[in-house]
Amino acid sequence: MTKLIGLTGVYCAGKNHVASLLEKRGFEVLDVDKLGHRVIELEKESITARFGSDILSAGGTVDRQLLGRKVFGRPGELAALEGIVHPVVQKMTGEWIDRGTGKALVINAALLHRSMAFAKLDGIILVKAPFLVRLLRARKRDRLSLKELLTRFKSQKNFISQYLSRKSDIHIVENRGYCTFFSRFNQKQLERRIDRLLLLLEKR
Repeated sequence: MTKLIGLTGVYCAGKNHVASLLEKRGFEVLDVDKLGHRVIELEKESITARFGSDILSAGGTVDRQLLGRKVFGRPGELAALEGIVHPVVQKMTGEWIDRGTGKALVINAALLHRSMAFAKLDGIILVKAPFLVRLLRARKRDRLSLKELLTRFKSQKNFISQYLSRKSDIHIVENRGYCTFFSRFNQKQLERRIDRLLLLLEKR
């Protein structure tokens, strides 16, 4: 029977890197965050009708940063956007699971607990990293101000607890790599942890 594994992690913990390691080991991985980006384009007409055409880039695509500014910190606006995007994402996630043929399918999602697949998971891989490592990654990747980054970090203060209360197995993976001097050592540690974890999941 095909196993269904959830993969998630706090902001800039490095879950996508862990996803790439799982793909190299032959697992089928669905990146729900990227799927959401696709759906935003598919639902562009509904989104611009709700939020205005000023969220479009010069090329006519939805500028997610401009859209994000309209919804971040505004629960009502965020709920309106999610009402457009999430039903389509959920439907496409279900279709992907139905098509899956591998020995294990991995749902890679920042908001894994809100996925239609959440109740079906055989296990969850939760990626963590030290605060300073995450901060350095976020500054390099997203180029936001320190205030904006700290606001994002604060918004996830209860992130891990919402998974620890779940009955299925939770497997915590530390992804500490950042500094060049330690990156090779950290990478080997991470890969060994992933391999041990996959052996454990296969025995379940």
